Amino acid sequence: MQLPGDVAEVLETSYREVNVQVPLRRDDGSLLVAQGYRVQHNGARGPYKGGLRYHPEADLQEIRALAALMTWKTALLDLPFGGAKGGIQVDPTQLSARELQSLTRTFALSLSHVLGAYRDIPAPDVNTNAQVMAWFMDAYSSRHGYTPAAVTGKPVELGGAPGREPATGRGLVYVVSAAARRWGWDLAGRRVVIEGFGNVGSWVAREFAALGARVIAVSDVHGGVFNDTGLDVAGLVDAVARGGSVRDADVAFTPISGEELLTLDCDVLVPAALGGSITAANATSINASVVAEGANHPVTPDADSILADRGVRVIPDILANGGGVTGSYFEWTQNIQQFQWREERFNTELRDRLERAHTAVAEYAESNGCTYRLAAYAIALGRVGSAVRTRGYI
Repeated sequence: MQLPGDVAEVLETSYREVNVQVPLRRDDGSLLVAQGYRVQHNGARGPYKGGLRYHPEADLQEIRALAALMTWKTALLDLPFGGAKGGIQVDPTQLSARELQSLTRTFALSLSHVLGAYRDIPAPDVNTNAQVMAWFMDAYSSRHGYTPAAVTGKPVELGGAPGREPATGRGLVYVVSAAARRWGWDLAGRRVVIEGFGNVGSWVAREFAALGARVIAVSDVHGGVFNDTGLDVAGLVDAVARGGSVRDADVAFTPISGEELLTLDCDVLVPAALGGSITAANATSINASVVAEGANHPVTPDADSILADRGVRVIPDILANGGGVTGSYFEWTQNIQQFQWREERFNTELRDRLERAHTAVAEYAESNGCTYRLAAYAIALGRVGSAVRTRGYI
């Protein structure tokens, strides 16, 4: 794309990086001091936008990478946002509900000076959900006045948008469906494998099953389940909703490991857990026709090259999982307007946005003889670079 060197120099580093202490008095009286981060990569196209993750491995390097991905994702989807990411380096499964709320409120207040409805809008990510965002919004509002538009992914009764929770998983299936039509595929009967059965993976499973595809394997942190004739997705969802794992479901399955799951023979593989699950070590064993990235950067660069050489189509994360930030955009606009949409309108707008982004990527890839990932990045970089120059940053 012949990106000018001065533009590249601006885009290769972050605009602002905030590193904060997040002290927590535990229920047993001990003190935990966690590290929290918010990285604002680039805001040329609008307010910063990006999720908050609570994970032991959520260090500054990872948050930087995820913030940059958000810059490219919002540009590719043509949303009026820049890219940011945040998180706390902590294991939330070891915290009580009171501890989790206290940690969240302290984190929100420590970052409140760099956040805002027209400055930087957090959203849920790994190990955070609508309840966490409600606490975060309430803490922010305690200092700045009631501001629901300062956070997305909230409960519906606090300004959340009907349809936002399933938007990432549902959006991935919209993108895969658009790609399938372009390739002349019929998704009915296609074999689907899903790594991860949290919010994204579970909704991917439900949406694929509704289209008549066969979800033959899914996994979570406790392992995987396999049934070549198709799993009972409703039974899996019910088991997880009750607090169990997919292996606790009262459905017919054969237990498999997470490593085995990734190498199953299938039409569509959806890595929807954490990043880096498909590497150079296992890329040669991937037996999927299409890999649709539900997680952020689940395919490493080395693995991406191997998959491309093998003819495995990869739908990159900044396109495939773009339903989440698109849904957040819809929630943000509704909060600003103080007018709530019906879920039917939400889903119609979501499908339209994602299908337009897919068409742009597919046409660029076909015209330039490149992968979907390279096409997606080229489009996104071009849009951000244009905004950087037009606003006079350089």
